[in-house]
Amino acid sequence: MKYRIGALALPFAAMLLAAPALAEEAAFTKGPVFEEFGPVADIDSDFVIPKGMDFKVRFDVREGGEAGSRNRRLETAARFINMHARAGVPEKKMKLALVIHGKAVNDMTRAAHYAEAVGGENANAEMLAALMDKGVRIIVCGQSAAYYEVTKEDLIPGVEMAISAMTAHAVLAREGYELNPF
Repeated sequence: MKYRIGALALPFAAMLLAAPALAEEAAFTKGPVFEEFGPVADIDSDFVIPKGMDFKVRFDVREGGEAGSRNRRLETAARFINMHARAGVPEKKMKLALVIHGKAVNDMTRAAHYAEAVGGENANAEMLAALMDKGVRIIVCGQSAAYYEVTKEDLIPGVEMAISAMTAHAVLAREGYELNPF
């Protein structure tokens, strides 16, 4: 019996030792749409994306990022676009929206407000501008904005203000945007 357990442990130990090597093979790189953010790994996928698929996806973002760093939750939109563009989905077939509420509202603000509310420089500003340039809608919850004392004038240009995140989700759902539970 002892011999059998030992014999089984050896292959298991070999798999554990090989795991870091496998992780290194799945290198995350940026592009082709966003070259400065949105890193993804190339995957040998057997799950087929239907030809002509139209993606209309909304993301719910409530967690703020670390002061002076990009918010990874916001970067999800860039990752979504990069990975699907690599898989052959045309950009025009991807419509995304970020619904922002809670502490993440501060990540949507101009430099002066961000510095006062969070501290430091808003590392999200460049990425948000690039996302909006590619048609990603960024919608802030007005209720959260009021709570965090963020006015429409404090928002980065192009960021939309809704009366609430609940309203934004309801309207986007009606327009056919599926909620991505990340």
